[in-house]
Amino acid sequence: MVVDKSSGLLIIPTPKKEQNTLTSLLNMELDRRGIEANAYPCHRLDRETSGLIVYSKGKAVQKLLMEQFQKREVKKSYIAIVQGVVNKDSDTIKSAIYNRNKGRYEAAITKYRVLQRHRDLTVLEAEPVTGRTNQIRIHFQKMGHPIVGERVYAFRKDFNLKFKRLCLHAAKIAFKHPVTGEAMEFESPLPEEIENLIKGRS
Repeated sequence: MVVDKSSGLLIIPTPKKEQNTLTSLLNMELDRRGIEANAYPCHRLDRETSGLIVYSKGKAVQKLLMEQFQKREVKKSYIAIVQGVVNKDSDTIKSAIYNRNKGRYEAAITKYRVLQRHRDLTVLEAEPVTGRTNQIRIHFQKMGHPIVGERVYAFRKDFNLKFKRLCLHAAKIAFKHPVTGEAMEFESPLPEEIENLIKGRS
């Protein structure tokens, strides 16, 4: 199952035991449809990030899909709206990210290209080569262009452009069907509120 997640929705419960998660909602929907299966997320999206996330209906298929992610065989593309005007048309960011759980820095690589430039924001397509937690958010903050709506890795007071949500959207994903081997590709349009933000700055 490929699901288009809304911003603000958790994938799985945190230690605070939130009940309203995407996984719990999907499992309720499967029950409602009389489908005897459980939904298992095969990767993660931040609570604040919207867009495509892949679920399996069963543990065995989840394992096969997660292996594709680990081998970097899954192609993911994000749309990010960042603060300010990015000068380079495209670049590759190579900057290690600290893993608190493992107590060490890990290599992290993000490719990006500019799609649009406006007076105080830039629309980028970002492709994470590695899959570190919050990688895209951290990398754009390090290059001095944090994502619009960023509250964790940048201070809102430092930027004139404010927005109610993080402007990061998982727009495309491509992988092989774990059972048939068929090439699968999915795309999600930008949410309306982000589209309206861009139009308003043109």
